[in-house]
Amino acid sequence: LSKRIEQAARRSGRSPGDITFVAVSKGVAPPTLQEAIHAGIKVFGENRVAEAIHKFSEWRESISLHLVGSLQTNKVKKAVGFFDLIHSIDSIRLAEEVAVEATRQSIVQPVLVQVNVAQEATKRGVSLDDAPRLVEAVRQCPSLRLLGLMTIPPQQPDAEGARPYFIKLRECGVAMGLFQFSMGMSDNFDVAIEEGATWVRIGTALFGERPIVG
Repeated sequence: LSKRIEQAARRSGRSPGDITFVAVSKGVAPPTLQEAIHAGIKVFGENRVAEAIHKFSEWRESISLHLVGSLQTNKVKKAVGFFDLIHSIDSIRLAEEVAVEATRQSIVQPVLVQVNVAQEATKRGVSLDDAPRLVEAVRQCPSLRLLGLMTIPPQQPDAEGARPYFIKLRECGVAMGLFQFSMGMSDNFDVAIEEGATWVRIGTALFGERPIVG
C-alpha cells in the first residue's frame, strides 16, 4: 500500500508525505489492531463512535483516531475530543452541536465537511451547491477548525469511474480556499491521490473483507 501511495503521489507531482493513510478498522478485532499498531500504523478511522471507544481507549494516546462514518447528534458528546478529526460534518445543525460540545470541553475540534457530490439518496453529505453555506457556518464557529472536505463517490466498476467525483470535490474546495481532501478508499485511492486527496481511507485492502453489520 505504501508503494502504491508513493507511486500515485509521484504521478501527480506530489510528495508522498502530503498524503495520510487512514486505516479504516470498522469490524476489526483488538488483537488485529494491536498487530497493526506494532507494525507502525498510526492513523485509524472508525465508522461508529461506540465501537471506537470500546476498541481504542487503551491505545488512544499512541495513535491518531478519525471518525470517518456519519455522526448522529446523540453521539456528539462522546465523539468530540475523542476523535482527532471528524470527517463527516454534513449539516449546520450538526456543526453547531459539535461546536457547542467543543466549547463546553474548552477545545477546538478539527472537522471536515462531507459533500455528497453525486447526490446519492443513500449517502449523507451536503450537496455541491449547498457546500459553501455549510463551510461558512463551520468557519463561523470558533471551537471548530475546518481542515477541508470529504466525499464518498458512487460504487464504480473500476477506479477511473470515481475520478470525476474527486475532481468536482477538489474544485469545490479550491473555490472556497480549501486544499485538503478526504477521498479515496481501497478500490480507488490511487486515482484519488492523483486528484488531490490528502487523506485516503483504506480498510479492505489492509484488513481484508469484514462482515457487514448494520
